[in-house]
Amino acid sequence: MRRLWIDTDTASDDAVAILMALCWPDIRVEGISIVAGNVPVPLGSRNARYTVELCGADTPVYEGATRPLMREPVWAYFFHGTDGMGEMNYPEPKRNPASLHGVLAIIETLRQFPGEITLVTLGPLTNLALALRLAPDIVSLVAHCYIMGGAAATLGNITPAAEYNIWVDPEAAKIVFHSGLPITMVGWELCRGEANLNDEDMAEIRDLKNPKADFVLDCNRQALRANREWLHELGLPLPDPVAMTVALDPDVVTRASSHYVTVEVASDLTRGMTVVDERGVLNQSPNLRVVWAIDVPRWKRDLLAVLRKQ
Repeated sequence: MRRLWIDTDTASDDAVAILMALCWPDIRVEGISIVAGNVPVPLGSRNARYTVELCGADTPVYEGATRPLMREPVWAYFFHGTDGMGEMNYPEPKRNPASLHGVLAIIETLRQFPGEITLVTLGPLTNLALALRLAPDIVSLVAHCYIMGGAAATLGNITPAAEYNIWVDPEAAKIVFHSGLPITMVGWELCRGEANLNDEDMAEIRDLKNPKADFVLDCNRQALRANREWLHELGLPLPDPVAMTVALDPDVVTRASSHYVTVEVASDLTRGMTVVDERGVLNQSPNLRVVWAIDVPRWKRDLLAVLRKQ
């Protein structure tokens, strides 16, 4: 049994990633912490708790940092809808959020299960940066940290140079990247192109005719529209589920390598850029493992396998 902790700014693709983890065999999600990102924390909490209940789970949801470390929050309503869930306006979940602050919950859980917790971050890294500042000892307690964030190929989705999660709170990302944590970076570009769910993939999901399958497509309907109209791609991008698949099924990775990676925090033009020293020209020790490519058919099979489970 592997233990996971998910840190997320729960909007539509985050919800699918949470669903995958909760329904994956031999995985126990110890907790979910919410960070400001796609949507404000109370809304991200609501969306996470609704997803947990849809999966028939009782995983606690903790509300964390309500804004980036040094910057004003920037919400992603344009991509996910004003409810973060494609304007589906799902009903209020039955359970309330847990009382402990999300940052403290991360620290407490890592200390409770030293060396057993795999962290999967799906939003800005504010909660994790704060946890590291409050409790530097947790670096040695983390089994591994998978970060959905960045763009190893300098292909941004919020600016030409930056991916949204890192751009929202680049200072937090820089703290985390240089913390000594064992990190795998799963960049946004891995969900593009053939890794998008195409019309055939979405039809196959819809044909499953079950609540979880419908949820995946319904809550992402605004994301699908934005991807087609704004980014001019053909299908549905699911960056957080791709990152979750890397954490759950590491063999989905076909190419990865370790490099020195840092984050730009000073420039307006390249704020949040993840600078990957692929050639080693800076003569710095590697601090991140970077995923360059995945087995796209396998990632889609993993998603379908989860959705077929009743």
